Amino acid sequence: MANGRLNRRAVLGGAVGVAGLAALPAFAQDSSTEFTQPASATVRNNISSFRMLQWQDYFENTRKGAILVDITSRALHFWSEDQSIYRLFPTSVPLSEDLTRRGKTSVVQKVVNPSWRPTPAMKERNPEWPDVVEGGAPDNPLGSRALYLSWTYYRIHGTHDTRKIGRKSSNGCVGLYNENIEELFEYAVVGTQVLLI
Repeated sequence: MANGRLNRRAVLGGAVGVAGLAALPAFAQDSSTEFTQPASATVRNNISSFRMLQWQDYFENTRKGAILVDITSRALHFWSEDQSIYRLFPTSVPLSEDLTRRGKTSVVQKVVNPSWRPTPAMKERNPEWPDVVEGGAPDNPLGSRALYLSWTYYRIHGTHDTRKIGRKSSNGCVGLYNENIEELFEYAVVGTQVLLI
């Protein structure tokens, strides 16, 4: 304030301060250090608990590279054979526990613009689905790249539907953003170790 006159900045600053004080009594009424989630707060179900992991806790070595898929945190970890490259990618994971497979497998094939065919179980659940969606199609569930695993029907693949990443949304496979699967595709080789936990 210059010469006893109010300026716009002083008025706006005072309004913000009053608004902030109005909210203060809700938190300052008790001396507790506990934070209680307001009843009106929304709960998000796709929050991932990303954490960096050490390959030594899961693999004996990194020969041909190592991929660890953590279903709980919805994250894929990759270590190169010489351990100079470490990547952490968000993933989609299976919709339910009965669609989830855990354990050791490996990459047996790498495919650019893979065609998608529903499994017999998928067709049984969804008879209206097409028998095949050709590679490169915008509605192809495998996206732009796929790493085929030694388990029948299981893949690590891309997706054009980015809403699926970070969620339980697949029929058993592990999905990544297309740009992430394209990066992983360059690092992984046939024989790369894969562990799903």
